[in-house]
Amino acid sequence: MTSQDQKALLAIALYAAFADGAKHDREREEIRRIAESLGSEAHAPDLRTLYQDVLLKRFTLEQAVASLADEGLRHYAYEVALCVCEADGQITEIERGFLQQLKAKLGVAEAQAQAIQREVEPFIPVAESAVAAAPVAVAAAAPSPASAVPARANEAELDRSILNYALLNGALELLPQSWASMAIVPLQVKMVYSIGQAHGVSMDQGHIKEFIAAAGVGITSQYVEQMGRKLLGGLLGKVAGKTLGSIGSAATGMAFSFATTYALGQVAKRYYAGGRVMSTEVLRETFQSLLGPAKQLQSQYLPQIQNKAATLDAGQVMAMIRGR
Repeated sequence: MTSQDQKALLAIALYAAFADGAKHDREREEIRRIAESLGSEAHAPDLRTLYQDVLLKRFTLEQAVASLADEGLRHYAYEVALCVCEADGQITEIERGFLQQLKAKLGVAEAQAQAIQREVEPFIPVAESAVAAAPVAVAAAAPSPASAVPARANEAELDRSILNYALLNGALELLPQSWASMAIVPLQVKMVYSIGQAHGVSMDQGHIKEFIAAAGVGITSQYVEQMGRKLLGGLLGKVAGKTLGSIGSAATGMAFSFATTYALGQVAKRYYAGGRVMSTEVLRETFQSLLGPAKQLQSQYLPQIQNKAATLDAGQVMAMIRGR
């Protein structure tokens, strides 16, 4: 894959991220930060400039599509865009229109588009089966009454569970298939739900997603970063018809997904153990303070992550998401 191919695919991912025109300023800022971070990678396109070029339409969607001569890359571009649009659990009518337009520009046949959608849809990060139906307050809720003491949870068991989720998501980051990245957020949702449940708190998916966002882990931006690191890390190799490839370098994105999941789990443990009184600012500060040490921790568990990645398949991961 050439640097021009990388640039075109990342531009299409950015166009998909901004397709509905309703992304929160916080999400735009996070994607800008990602572009700057990825722009520091060796041999990477100038993504800081690309981010601006996409927002200002200096590098158009038509130009990005025209840059992709390989049919396999064009199919993959549609898959990336579909995943980005579905990253927050739903596709708006505007996003559907964007995908229809993109599909036509890329020359992706309807049958091929439906096949791509069937592969991706099971991993939309809604994780319906992993959460209860009863709604609760969002992350920045008012302090609980003094009588509402959190249930006592087994700290050692929670730590083991958080580590297992981090190992699994680190392993998923090593795989080139898009379903692998799409499975990361549902597993984070399930992890947060299980932590809350261990402290006697039942919640719906809306609460969990708001909690994750309040901690500073944007769902759409997280997917853009995962996909960006995979592209720049060269995990895809030669794409021929669909996304295939072998396990690539652990340095590209595994540390990001392992660390994000581990830090998020530790923040959730503190949040629910403390009676859900952390403000959004405290949540973000706590998450950021844990992220650095978590990135260092992943090197200790690299052999386990690589071993897990070598055995993962889509059915196994879906079963984990559904709790089977």
